[in-house]
Amino acid sequence: MKTYYAKPNEVEREWLIIDAEDQVLGRVAAKAAHILRGKHKPQYTPHVDTGDFVIIVNADKIRVTGNKAKDKRYYRHSGYPGGLKSESFEEAMAKHPERVIEHAVKGMLPKNTLGRAQGKKLKVYVGPDHPHAAQQPRQIEL
Repeated sequence: MKTYYAKPNEVEREWLIIDAEDQVLGRVAAKAAHILRGKHKPQYTPHVDTGDFVIIVNADKIRVTGNKAKDKRYYRHSGYPGGLKSESFEEAMAKHPERVIEHAVKGMLPKNTLGRAQGKKLKVYVGPDHPHAAQQPRQIEL
């Protein structure tokens, strides 16, 4: 019996939609990362991008449990002395809710060129509308 390795040009990609309305952030991010990596497919190969495209809609209606809405902080640094910026989950959701989900999903992907390529297949939108109707995406339930 030989081991099967998927080749990059043999991978068939599908488009999937996740509705984030009233869903927990971590659970949505974990499911999206699982699909982006391709772990839901029988031909999953760790060193090949076998994953599908993921569209997350209603990013502004996602929730977190416990006190995370007040306590969770997002940090970034400009590279200059004293350049550390910080904002809470509530502030980040008010300004740019799609970035909150992107940050959570990218933290669950590999930190290399393969992970960056997989992260580019994630599309996050604030409302229920998205411009990918031509790809005929399939809705999945969590």
